[in-house]
Amino acid sequence: MVLIAEKSLLSSEEIKVQEKLAIFLAFIAGYIDATGLIKWKTYVSFMSGNTTQLGTAFFSEKFGIIISSAMVIVSFLIGIYAGTCLSLWKKCNIKTIAFYIVSGILILYTLLNYYFQVGNIPSIAIIGFAMGIMNTIVTTVGNQKVNTDFVTGTLNSLARNTAIFTMSNDGNEKKESRANAIHLLLLWMGFLSGAALAPILINVLVNWTLILPAVLLLTCSRLIPSSITKKN
Repeated sequence: MVLIAEKSLLSSEEIKVQEKLAIFLAFIAGYIDATGLIKWKTYVSFMSGNTTQLGTAFFSEKFGIIISSAMVIVSFLIGIYAGTCLSLWKKCNIKTIAFYIVSGILILYTLLNYYFQVGNIPSIAIIGFAMGIMNTIVTTVGNQKVNTDFVTGTLNSLARNTAIFTMSNDGNEKKESRANAIHLLLLWMGFLSGAALAPILINVLVNWTLILPAVLLLTCSRLIPSSITKKN
């Protein structure tokens, strides 16, 4: 079984920037996911949890959960589809366009919700779509495939790479798996930090809770070279 991908063609500096960006996005994903859970009792980026809720709700006739879970899953999928199409669109030279789109959605939603009080179902559909797009911004760190809002996959890969580092006798393989394990651990910690911060800031920012990740995304798009965001 091959658990380590082919050697990355990126420079060490590009990999470091890519790693920082992935952690940064994981932080935002954790923050927004926790916000969705607190505000709407629905995960907006953790589709495993929503799928579990959807399955258990069928036979308990909890139609509210069925509708909200199905809506966010569909919206998230459409967001991933849209984000992937953007990354493959050869005529688009703005490689950070996904940052602007997600940030714009969060800002527009915040303004609409402030003046018109958007309902729960439209809210999770909008934010779920935005999270789907954000999920496509960074898909690798060096040669390690990552998903900035899929914690189960991150922990799975972390444990596997740790096992390879422990058991392998090949020096290069041990070095590679160690680097991957560190990347994945930091990614998980980023998501956890964002989720931990959300309950505090919701009470402080109230209706402006999602402005923070919107501003962070805009800031990040200005700091990261556009070449780093290309998909491998």
